[in-house]
Amino acid sequence: MSALIFERVTSILFIINLIFAIAVVFLERRNPSTTWSWLMILYFIPLLGFVLYLFMGQDLRKKKLFKLKKEEELALYTILPEQSNINFLINTTHPNELVLKHSDFIRLNLNCDNASYTENNKIEIIDDGVKKFEALKKSLLEAEHFIHIQYYIFRNDGIGREIMDILKAKALKGVEVKLIYDGMGCIRTPNKFFAELSHCGGEIAEFFPPFLPYMNLRVNYRNHRKICVIDGVKAFIGGFNIGDEYAGFSKRFGYWRDTHLYLEGEAVDSLELRFLMDWSYASNSTFNYIERYFPKKQSFGTSIGIQIVSSGPDSHYSNIRNSYLDLISRAKSSIYIETPYFIPDDSILTALKVAALSGVEVNIIVPEKKDHPFIKWASLSYLGELIEVGVNCYYYQKGFVHSKLIMIDEELFSIGTANMDIRSFNLNFEVNAFIFDECNAKLLKEMLLCDIDKSIKLTKEQYQFRSLLVKFKEGVCRLLSPML
Repeated sequence: MSALIFERVTSILFIINLIFAIAVVFLERRNPSTTWSWLMILYFIPLLGFVLYLFMGQDLRKKKLFKLKKEEELALYTILPEQSNINFLINTTHPNELVLKHSDFIRLNLNCDNASYTENNKIEIIDDGVKKFEALKKSLLEAEHFIHIQYYIFRNDGIGREIMDILKAKALKGVEVKLIYDGMGCIRTPNKFFAELSHCGGEIAEFFPPFLPYMNLRVNYRNHRKICVIDGVKAFIGGFNIGDEYAGFSKRFGYWRDTHLYLEGEAVDSLELRFLMDWSYASNSTFNYIERYFPKKQSFGTSIGIQIVSSGPDSHYSNIRNSYLDLISRAKSSIYIETPYFIPDDSILTALKVAALSGVEVNIIVPEKKDHPFIKWASLSYLGELIEVGVNCYYYQKGFVHSKLIMIDEELFSIGTANMDIRSFNLNFEVNAFIFDECNAKLLKEMLLCDIDKSIKLTKEQYQFRSLLVKFKEGVCRLLSPML
């Protein structure tokens, strides 16, 4: 009798695996490496593989979930004329030489993401959590008209409550406060923490709640963006979430090395529009153009070029991935990459190899501490390949490095929310600022050189003589990397 039951259960599992294998191969247009990874999991661990696929793998509802969102956003881009101008032409007599040099890069982001190019901007690069939160709190306290704030993680801890108390106080004084938080990123933050803001007159919206009926957990399609716009004249974007650990107060991670951007000027309008489009989707409300959200900007007399580029599962192209790829391919002398998760797709990996073999100095900084064991071993496999072609790979030692940045030739760089991994490229909603400015690029290089001084270089010898256990972990995690 037990043998018969076992046979029936085995048959049922086989049929379920077959159905999901058909879905992976024929119904979802994945890249081959991701397809093979899921097929291996379904074959070797049928029951657990089935559960993992439901939580992390199934992709069939993506188009239905985000089709309307994308259609609405394309219409909203027409609100600001300069952002709807897909056929934007670069003036060949433009005084900014970087615009002339990288006009095709600007055009790429215009065509793929309606990303307007602006120059009347002022920026400050922030590389420390304490400095970031002091600047954020100061700007929030100075708000007079509205605060639009969006974070992937918003902790109910010391820093989180400080920021929330400011938001509540501002809302009570009549300042418009809108807050978006991601359902999965804030899964450990109690709902009442956000409800307090609503009781004070603020508005809150949860992006893509993580639970569907019957406890179907939605791990993918998370809003990983971190944006704050104050009065339409100041904005923040970058890698820091809100919580004590991001100020370096975590015993597990220690010092938290991240990079954020404070900016004023015309690029603020692009971040404001990005926020409002996310707000429309998360709050299930109709977007209404309000002129006061886009006030006239003062003239800074500067020529700091910025494009705000977004990407996500609703994008037709992998916008930020394509921008990274373009940056790597146009580098002539140097490339600097700092990222907590280095799991590139084949195109990025190949581009980095080609750059190194062409004589470009390629430097990659990742944390030695990892918040994910699978990430550590998967990253090592890719870094090992790059070391073979002369790429300089560094393990940051002081704490945990969480920056999401890339810079080429000390003139063009990006700071934002997108990691150098497949999840950020394809599954998460991300936003990055691409900046054309040599002065700030030099400042950024000094920061990166300080990080390298606090790092250990991974050598060919170390990699070649790693243990069999490390090789095994590396191989398994490399196989699973398309899903990480």
